[in-house]
Amino acid sequence: MTTYDERANLSELSATAGEVLRCVESVIEGKPEVVRLSLTVLLAEGHLLIEDVPGVGKTMLAKALAASVDCSVRRIQFTPDLLPSDITGVSVYDQQRKDFEFKPGAVFAQVVIGDEINRASPKTQSALLESMEERQVTIDGQTYELPDPFMVVATQNPVEMEGTYPLPEAQRDRFMARVSIGYPSPAAELEMLDVHGSASPLEDLRPVAHAHDVVKLIETVRGVHVSDAVRRYAVELVAATRAHPELRLGASPRATLHLVRAAKAAAALAGREFALPDDIQALAAPVLAHRLLPTAQAQLNRRTAEQVVTEIVQRVPVPAVGRTPAAPGMPPAPYGQPPQHGGTRGY
Repeated sequence: MTTYDERANLSELSATAGEVLRCVESVIEGKPEVVRLSLTVLLAEGHLLIEDVPGVGKTMLAKALAASVDCSVRRIQFTPDLLPSDITGVSVYDQQRKDFEFKPGAVFAQVVIGDEINRASPKTQSALLESMEERQVTIDGQTYELPDPFMVVATQNPVEMEGTYPLPEAQRDRFMARVSIGYPSPAAELEMLDVHGSASPLEDLRPVAHAHDVVKLIETVRGVHVSDAVRRYAVELVAATRAHPELRLGASPRATLHLVRAAKAAAALAGREFALPDDIQALAAPVLAHRLLPTAQAQLNRRTAEQVVTEIVQRVPVPAVGRTPAAPGMPPAPYGQPPQHGGTRGY
């Protein structure tokens, strides 16, 4: 039973989220689905990996999302000479106090922007592992809690691989979702020339929400109901990746948890207090694809992980309680758009 207060929270979430979306979209033109996914990851307490070619606005998206919320923001430019202590912090001996004093690193912020994360060595990349999973940092045996909310938004270029260190599977698995911005449409690119031509729109961007507002919205997302049927559907999708002949590494149990959390956030953004199979379908590719490793034969056939996930979504039966099944072969609805089949209120 949903109480009046919970319904009010959902209304507040939709209003606040709408303001943040409009704020970010004023900077990132023509990509509403990408902006919406970024906000979904924030409300689902996840981390976002933005992977695309240079110049399409990866860092701009991360900065715009951070600037839309009044919270602490730190940007880390990953380079080959970056040290783990530059990220986590270091203990410095204080001559006056005759004791060591901890100097926090760049990770001690509510939104951490990691630019070109694959430019740093694996040793430096691993400095983020504990903070991304446990939201804490351990230095010299002392554990320090990170602020709430906490989100890592990392960017990387998948084309120019000289001098880079590909992210290990353990770190890719800690990112809730991966998104590619892609090139804008001609109309959006023309509008970008007008908006960005004289000055950066980030200079005029003002926060429309506070950090404590985001914490309240995250609490609301946690209360979104996920039925047994929807949970089983998520488990079946993830299990199918582990048995697919074109994948040598399937998705982890952490991926199942991230998929359900993201579905709850998507449902809350849509003003619903319950998640639907449509939410799972729409988020399957962004949440699962970057965790999968295709076989050598699949790579020779130029099969991508996204194509495999789309095939699995089409193949795994959708829970049929209170809904009209999709037509055979119909692809899932793109994220942020209404589903192409109806009758999903049975959940």
